[in-house]
This record gives sequence, structure tokens and C-alpha cells, in this order.
Amino acid sequence: MNKVTLEDIKDIAEYEKIRPHFRQYIIGLKKHRRVPVGDLVTFVFENRETVIYQIQEMMRAERIVDEERIQEEIDVYNELVPGDRELSATMFIEIDDPAVLRQMLPHLIGIEETAYLKIGEEPEIRGAFESGRSKEDKTSTVHYVKFLLPPDQIRALRDEASEMHLGVNHPHYAASTVIDRRVRQSLIEDLSETAG
Repeated sequence: MNKVTLEDIKDIAEYEKIRPHFRQYIIGLKKHRRVPVGDLVTFVFENRETVIYQIQEMMRAERIVDEERIQEEIDVYNELVPGDRELSATMFIEIDDPAVLRQMLPHLIGIEETAYLKIGEEPEIRGAFESGRSKEDKTSTVHYVKFLLPPDQIRALRDEASEMHLGVNHPHYAASTVIDRRVRQSLIEDLSETAG
């Protein structure tokens, strides 16, 4: 999947004109990329379009107009674009009550290290995570995780007879879910763009 370039990004005035339509498009796209895993964790699988949206929204919110600053944002967010044979996801810890959130975060340190995919009878694929999101005393509510799929796993993913599970297996929170057909199709499309 191609990385985002400066040419892909609209200036703020241009973006404002298309934003309502583009935003609705991305909301629809993310419906087939969002996977709740239990009650506390949700993964959103990223692709080039979701990353462009995040860059555009960051530019809009921060009123970024300088090309160097825009390029810095592109460089940061390009880490979310899946590479060759990769699936890339943002993992959210979703606890609405601030008091409960403060209480839970220290117990969930390292949760991102326990993210996995399981496709059919193939071995589990452990996520590679962005370091620095967990501290000694608590974890972040947002983590970036990538799953590198060997060719056998990609074949298994394309085989509808193989169930696909996404989960976390942390001592204080363990859950998994079967990825539904629509999300799976989105992931297959992502891999087609990265693996040919």
C-alpha cells in the first residue's frame, strides 16, 4: 500500500469544501474496519484513506498550513499505513467513566503486547506495537499495532472456511472475537494492495 505524500493532502480551504462528504465516506469505511474485542478494547484497522483522513483532520484542528509541518504530520501518520503483508490497527481502550479509567489503566500495562490474530489452524500472529505507549505506572488508551502475515496466513485469510479471531490475552483482560465477513473482506483488500 502506497504511503501518503504531500500531493495527497488538500490545503485547509480545499479540505473544508469536501470535508462533509469525505467524513461520511470515512465513517462508512470504518464500520467495516472496527472490531470490538470484549467490553473494553476496540481495534480499528487502518488503510491509506483512514490515514489521509487523520492527517487532514489534524491539519484542520491545529490550523497547520506550513508545508514542512504538514510533511512532519505525514511522516508520523505514515507509520499507520500497512506495509508489505501487514495489517495495521489502532487499538483503543474504551472506558467512559474517568474514575474507572484511572483505576484500570495501571492494571493494563503491556496490553498492546498481547494483541494477536488467529486465522484457521495457522499459528497465532502476535502484534508488533509502537513502543512508548505504556509507562511504568499506567498504559495509554490508544496503541498502534501491526500484524505481519506470512504467505500461508494470507492464504488462510482468503479461505472463507478458516475462522479469523482477533484478541488480547493480558492477565487483567483477556478477550477475543471472530472477525466478521465484511471486516475480513476489507482486510483482504488491504493485503491485496500490499502483497500483490
